[in-house]
Amino acid sequence: MNTLKSIFSWIGRFLEKTRTVMLNLGTAITLIFFAIIIIGTLKSFGPEIKDPSGRVLSINPKGTVVDQEVFNYDFLINLGANFSMDQIQTRDLIRLIRAAADNEDIPAVFIDFSSTDFAGPTTAINIAKELKALRESGKRVIAFNDRLSTTSYLMASQASEIWIHPVGSVSIRGLGGMRAYRKELYENLKINVNNYSEGDFKSALDPDTRIDMSENDRMQREALLNPIWNKMKFLMAEGRGIKADDIQSFADNYIGIFGEAEIGNIAYAEKNNIIDGTKSFPEFRQYMIQEFGLDEEAETKTYKTISYIEYAKQIDKDFSNSEDQIAVITAEGAIMKGDISQGVAGANGIVKQIRSAHENKNTKAIVFRINSPGGSVIASEMMRDELFVAKRKGIDVIVSMGDYAASGGVYISTPADFIFAEPTTITGSIGVAIAIPTLENAMDYIGVNFDGVVTSKNGGWDPTQAINDDLDKIFSSWGANIYDRFINFVAESRSQSYEEIKSIAGGRVWIATSAKKIGLIDEIGGIDDAITYAAKIAELVDYQVEYYGEELSPEEMILKKLFENFDLSPEQPKVLLALNGLARLYETLTSIKEPKALLTCKDCLVDLD
Repeated sequence: MNTLKSIFSWIGRFLEKTRTVMLNLGTAITLIFFAIIIIGTLKSFGPEIKDPSGRVLSINPKGTVVDQEVFNYDFLINLGANFSMDQIQTRDLIRLIRAAADNEDIPAVFIDFSSTDFAGPTTAINIAKELKALRESGKRVIAFNDRLSTTSYLMASQASEIWIHPVGSVSIRGLGGMRAYRKELYENLKINVNNYSEGDFKSALDPDTRIDMSENDRMQREALLNPIWNKMKFLMAEGRGIKADDIQSFADNYIGIFGEAEIGNIAYAEKNNIIDGTKSFPEFRQYMIQEFGLDEEAETKTYKTISYIEYAKQIDKDFSNSEDQIAVITAEGAIMKGDISQGVAGANGIVKQIRSAHENKNTKAIVFRINSPGGSVIASEMMRDELFVAKRKGIDVIVSMGDYAASGGVYISTPADFIFAEPTTITGSIGVAIAIPTLENAMDYIGVNFDGVVTSKNGGWDPTQAINDDLDKIFSSWGANIYDRFINFVAESRSQSYEEIKSIAGGRVWIATSAKKIGLIDEIGGIDDAITYAAKIAELVDYQVEYYGEELSPEEMILKKLFENFDLSPEQPKVLLALNGLARLYETLTSIKEPKALLTCKDCLVDLD
């Protein structure tokens, strides 16, 4: 017994020492690792700046182009998640392109948008217009890719010349796609989806309640997608000196599916001036060396170039001595309670920004930039309420609508004194989406019955049971009351009658040019137009534009730079992407516990390839 006790005692001491050694070793390795990257980062912060003179500016953004860069709540804990997708602010990219157009020392600009996503179609079209203006300024713009999608070709088509790898792909697939309709799936799972949505065009919940697309939904989607696609085709065709029909023919008959080895696709594109020709990577590198000279400072043989990140650091920012400010506050993504994060317009965070703006004595006007398909009712009310606090202080509120400002996006725009929208902004969708899944059939199938004592008529009900007639009336009135409140808010905001707004509501979405005709917006224009108008009505001659966003602490900023400079961004596991369909089913099942009325417009989102 003593021998056994001694053995276990020795094992315990061994494990304790091993744990201590491993812990110290791990700590040492971690400290060494951070010491190395901090030294490297400090070097990158050094005074050495590459002279752009005689160099080709390389614009190849990797990430998503958004209105306002944001960071997830609790940055340090969610560090990896924050950099799973880099963000490029639209205004920064536009400022960079315009600076390059004005810089005579830069002989050419190289563009590659194959790794760039966009917040929506309007953002993509606006960047394409800036590249068009860059080329028209006389600057030589060169595109080279191994593959081009619809949006990356939209950018490349604005170049002076387009080169593609001989076994690459040009895939102009257009817009739109198929929706998965899951009604029969839920029936097979014995789940009833009770739809209490308000609005004949409100199709956010159609995938859960139908087996196919409704005629109303088809009609409104065609009314949105066709004008946007026509604008994109026009820009592509104009950039290449061909007809829009040529782009349509290519999209219809020579779609690139696999992303590479599309030899027939490439041959047709070259023959019909969709591209200029093909070059391998070494051939393109040699071509650029011949055109712009060998970079004697580079470690390997290449042409003279400067990255857009290096060049951006050298651009002078606009500056004003005036204390008067126009605050620009952005609501981008799904409207929800909580903090702001990527893809989420967190009401708590946005309300804090609005309050900070109207409590600043220098704020003379607020430009509220909305790029959202909507979301939570209470979160929308929170933002709306705080904007009215600003208005009661005499601060004008101007709304600028981006890619989307629909449903909840319209709801939060109702305090505005004036509304601008881009020509291809998607807005409207004045309606309410409510679905309550119930499991009475599933419970019956597996042999579960319910009985008990309650002190009120419906006190024992939950979504595992059927909805009786009384509850059906309650739930119907719930949606109707929210819909009625929504219409009244818009009617008051737009100085129209309840009946006039109801006639154009119904959950229908509108493109901005149509929205202007029916009075949902005041003027077609971008965020710069909104800022100029805000300055005009606030009677400001000189002013500063203050963009409100989430601020990082000094230590968070250092870590952000470390991750950027050393490309330490973890990729999202592919297995999670593969489980997306199951995740949607899980969302439906979890919503059974807490059904919500949503001011959301899932129909508004345009998939960009």
